[in-house]
Amino acid sequence: MKETKVDWRMEFIGATILLVFLCPSAIGGRSGEDYVRPLPRETLSLPWRPVRSSDPQQVHISLAGINHMRITWITDNKSSPSIVKYGTSPGEYTSSSQGESTSYKYLFYNSGKIHHVVIGPLESNTTYFYQCGEQGPEFQLKTPPAEFPITFAVVGDLGQTGWTKSTLDHISQCKYDLHLLPGDLSYADYQQHLWDSFGALVQPLASTRPWMVTEGNHEKESILFFESRFQAYNARWKMPYQESGSTSNLYYSFEVAGAHIIMLGSYTDYDENSEQYAWLKADLAKVDREKTPWLLVLLHAPWYNSNWAHQGEGEAMMASMESLLYAAGVDIFIAGHVHAYERMERVFNGRVDPCGPVHITIGDGGNREGLAQRFFKPKPEWSVFREASFGHGKLKIVNSTHAFWSWHRNDNDESVNSDEFWITSLSTSGCIVRKGWKILMSP
Repeated sequence: MKETKVDWRMEFIGATILLVFLCPSAIGGRSGEDYVRPLPRETLSLPWRPVRSSDPQQVHISLAGINHMRITWITDNKSSPSIVKYGTSPGEYTSSSQGESTSYKYLFYNSGKIHHVVIGPLESNTTYFYQCGEQGPEFQLKTPPAEFPITFAVVGDLGQTGWTKSTLDHISQCKYDLHLLPGDLSYADYQQHLWDSFGALVQPLASTRPWMVTEGNHEKESILFFESRFQAYNARWKMPYQESGSTSNLYYSFEVAGAHIIMLGSYTDYDENSEQYAWLKADLAKVDREKTPWLLVLLHAPWYNSNWAHQGEGEAMMASMESLLYAAGVDIFIAGHVHAYERMERVFNGRVDPCGPVHITIGDGGNREGLAQRFFKPKPEWSVFREASFGHGKLKIVNSTHAFWSWHRNDNDESVNSDEFWITSLSTSGCIVRKGWKILMSP
């Protein structure tokens, strides 16, 4: 039976209460919680295209330390070399790098040869042309700038539906430097061929700008006694964890322009005795806010959430790590998991706090599970804007003190700017000086 959404609103003078029934035939043009959402779209069916076994497939790139980029691709030919040739002019490759390869088996599935090659050093804000292996098409990428401004496309819980394609189409129309994805990539959910179709789906974008991702619950894919967790994710989406001193691909950090960005793992140990906690504490202690005045954190399961979906799933991790991040003066905290958009005030310890991070939930990329349409009433004091719609975010860090955030709803096939606001970095607010760093520096 189809559920009819009922939304209570108290917006009239005095105690007038209006009961608004939202249904597919209702009048559109609204924004926020009363927006009338378009109908769901089916899972994509990507056409099979024959390629030579040595041709690169599912090409994507990621940062790999200062001035370096990791190129990842897959070939059916297991003898294809892990080599990337590159240069700043089309067809003229003045440099080459050799890397490593891996593969994995999952029940009856055998992956292709997964290549990881780090290229560099590269000039900032520069277009490079590259070729994977010794044959196949030419690709091009653009390196991020070394200074402000810098722009990030942000989206979580992507999947492979018609709404995913709409989201990716909208992102492709933006001018941005990096793509940030806080978990739940392919929604393969044990069906390994869906990792391959996801790689093909995102290649047009992921081969041109760095995709920096962290894992979500749909990346686990563990089967007791048969398959360990995160096999496909770790093999296919290698991030710069070693470059950041981490021992796990499930959490790491990187720096770009004037931002230090930490990608945490919601689905690996995070208590005070864990390796992730020790790594996070050491990583935060090394952050130089004069060099990187902006400090961002991304993970999958949100710590603050006024949606009925996934309530409390981030509380244990928050209890362990929130004080660390607060002491460090994290500016922006981005999560996915909940299939809706929500922007919070600066918050800490359950209350609005001008020295806490701005929390944003953006698990609305286009997944096949649908939207999380039930929010708590009344809205908590720390919740500013919330809407159950598919879409993507855009974060432009303008300079060392100010950044501009916007969220763009997928209104059918149009991208509609539905929420926006300016953020001031805590590095210039006095908050970090007042809070001190004792919690970070203590053993």
